[in-house]
Amino acid sequence: MKHMKYILICFLSILSCKAQETPTEFSEAALNDTFVTLDGNSISFKEILQANKGKTLVIDVWASWCKDCIGGMPKVKSLQKANKEVTYLFLSLDKAQDAWKRGIKKYDVAGQHYFMQSGWKGPFGAFIQLDWIPRYMVVGPNGNIKLFKAIEADDKKIKEVL
Repeated sequence: MKHMKYILICFLSILSCKAQETPTEFSEAALNDTFVTLDGNSISFKEILQANKGKTLVIDVWASWCKDCIGGMPKVKSLQKANKEVTYLFLSLDKAQDAWKRGIKKYDVAGQHYFMQSGWKGPFGAFIQLDWIPRYMVVGPNGNIKLFKAIEADDKKIKEVL
């Protein structure tokens, strides 16, 4: 019996380690979550990835009301300047689409823009375990997640994977 207890503890330890792994692929729910384009159309995250197939993507989850997001924009612009071959996707958590569009203009945010209509707790936000913005991710040309989480645009992990 004591032997079985040891085996069970080992098995549960292995399972919990597996649960802590950083995802390298988006979940079906995240891929099917819908965003709004600047022209008001609905698009799934899967379609956004397909439109950018073969490109390295930096994803920036932000909002125009977010002090840390705005404070980090100069770092984003530096990253863009140093990595011109990379495509930048900005996913907005603004409360309203008009505020989102004003924020893009006001802060001169260059890249592809999408409004996260499902918000923090929607399928995409839940998948990336969103607990803070800004939030940066890097996706490789094959659509796999190369960097799951960074909260500073000058994080050395971003530079390493690019």
